[in-house]
Amino acid sequence: MIILTEGNTTALFQVFDQSTKALMQALDISYLDAFIETADNMIDNNTVRVEDGIPSEKVVKELVDLYKTVDYKKMDAPSIRRAIQMVMIKAIKVDKIQSTHQITPDTIAYIMGYLIIRLYKNKTKVSILDPVVGSGNLLTAVMNQLHDEIHEEVKGYGVDNDDSMISVASISAQMQGLDIELIHQDSVGDEIMIPNVDLVVADLPIGYYPIDENAKKYKTHAENGHSYVHHLLLEQSISYLKDGEFGVFLVPSNLFQTPEAKGLLSWMQDNVYLQGILNLPKELFLNDSAQKAIMILQKHGNGAKQADKVMLGEFPSFKDTNAFQKFMAEIVDWEEKDLLKK
Repeated sequence: MIILTEGNTTALFQVFDQSTKALMQALDISYLDAFIETADNMIDNNTVRVEDGIPSEKVVKELVDLYKTVDYKKMDAPSIRRAIQMVMIKAIKVDKIQSTHQITPDTIAYIMGYLIIRLYKNKTKVSILDPVVGSGNLLTAVMNQLHDEIHEEVKGYGVDNDDSMISVASISAQMQGLDIELIHQDSVGDEIMIPNVDLVVADLPIGYYPIDENAKKYKTHAENGHSYVHHLLLEQSISYLKDGEFGVFLVPSNLFQTPEAKGLLSWMQDNVYLQGILNLPKELFLNDSAQKAIMILQKHGNGAKQADKVMLGEFPSFKDTNAFQKFMAEIVDWEEKDLLKK
């Protein structure tokens, strides 16, 4: 029996947090590494790993007693995902983790998933790639939404070059019971050894890619100096997408207003249809230049065509529930009447 309550998230987070702090002290490691250790213990039937008498018998007993207070296997996947998200938010503060590892906020992950489920409502099997998977919050949120829409099989692929993030994503996938293959590598520098997928979803990191030699093989590379990593990742992602399928990306709102936009637009013209770009509310960001948008791209081929009406707009404030729901209804109407029109 799966139990769905808001209390699940809090209860699981408290066990994660208390056991993480105990291991952090006992093993003299970071909060994030201690969380990875404690979650692995829980997955391994609450078995605490001991090396050279560390942690002590007293700490082992404390941990096992803590683990017994919750049973994540009886919890719903979203509760588990949210508890892990709370751990990651705390880890970012405690360990002062760099901003490239910030988590995609739940509201944004939910909206991206909501837009996606309409596009795949007639498929019973969906494969999905996140080339910058991080802790897996966005990928698992979207996979859960696809599962809820009666998709028989949802297969995920996640790539990241940070081994700690891959470890957290692996924990998240295992605890939520999701089928995700995780690959520890640089998504730009190396070929990703996976089959082409039905969907790509990504919260793209913003900035420059440091290895010019790797960037040169991309059409979106800069003529001079370092290339934008988000441009390269867009190109790489689309290359793993089946013809006619969709990529849904979180991108800077000013994506097409930089000097490098010309090369990106040239590549897009030959490979994808820009079907929609929706700015998120300015209130979510520190300043206008940090504003992000959800971009919907469709790969050329297999009968894909440019929608008669490209969906452009800006979400109203999330605090204005009526306006927000009306805007979401307009997007769904556009998806069904324009984007998916044969």
